[in-house]
Amino acid sequence: MAAQTGGVLIQEKVSRLLSRQNGKPVLKPNRTLVLRDAVANRKLKKGEATCVTEMSVLMACWKLNNFVDGLCSEEMKSFYACVDNARAMMKKKSDQSILQGGRLHPKQATSLLKRFPNQSSEI
Repeated sequence: MAAQTGGVLIQEKVSRLLSRQNGKPVLKPNRTLVLRDAVANRKLKKGEATCVTEMSVLMACWKLNNFVDGLCSEEMKSFYACVDNARAMMKKKSDQSILQGGRLHPKQATSLLKRFPNQSSEI
């Protein structure tokens, strides 16, 4: 029973979108429905902030010791180790996303679209 009422609703929506006179769609696209040969060069979203706690501990140490680097060497080592670890993880993640078919970088997508452009004329 529910499937029949769903089908009726879809038919009503389609009949509303068709013109009364010709039976052709009323809505027309304002541009051609073709892919462009380039992608907008946008920056990819950055990930979450890393090493925030280590940075705050380092800054607190600096504040307590009047910004003398020698007295906060342990905090600096832990911060730089965290930064190196985060960079390695980000690089590993980006390598995996390319191999697993994740999102392409806009430059890569543009180069692929230029290698295989749309046909401008019919055969």
